[in-house]
Amino acid sequence: GYVHLKIMSGIERDQLYRAMQIADRVSVNLEAPTQARLDALAPMKIFMGELLKMLQVADEIRRENPHQKLASTVTQFVVGAVGDTDLELLSLSEKLYHNLQLSRVYYSAFNPVTQTPFENLAAVAPLRQHRLYQASFLLRDYGFGLEDLNFQQAGDLRQDLDPKRAWAEVNLKHAPIDLQTADREALLRVPQIGLQSADAIIKEIGRAHV
Repeated sequence: GYVHLKIMSGIERDQLYRAMQIADRVSVNLEAPTQARLDALAPMKIFMGELLKMLQVADEIRRENPHQKLASTVTQFVVGAVGDTDLELLSLSEKLYHNLQLSRVYYSAFNPVTQTPFENLAAVAPLRQHRLYQASFLLRDYGFGLEDLNFQQAGDLRQDLDPKRAWAEVNLKHAPIDLQTADREALLRVPQIGLQSADAIIKEIGRAHV
């Protein structure tokens, strides 16, 4: 009951439109955040003119047909194989969420495979992948911007703290949020408060003041 189609570069616009009509989700895997990174990872692929272009066309199709139920769009990055930084990956992710209405960005920590050009590279720690997902959800669902994320000098997130707690340690330590008066946006900045928890708190505060 669920159809996920992976779109190949070079597909015609009408073919993409039809795919979005019959599928629940379509994906165009960018693999890397820039053309330079993609050249090192998959030199036969074209970042702007092919891969990103397909996501742009999918967004155009969705905007042109607002009353149709069309497939959501997603993408995936390979993390850490060719020197890409978390800042590069999340900067593009933020733009994809806000400008092209992507439903989700997937991050796949690199693991070497024997008898491939990258077989001698070190595997990427799963924790880096986990932190990228946490930061990505903050950008997509919690009202955070790229400037709210705590990047280290090399352009990667802190591994010892989840990104929301890293933000809170800087911004909330001396200016805590009052749960009795905070709006939903402010509540979503508090570590351990998620989307449902924030809604529940707002609901209870409303009841208390009735």
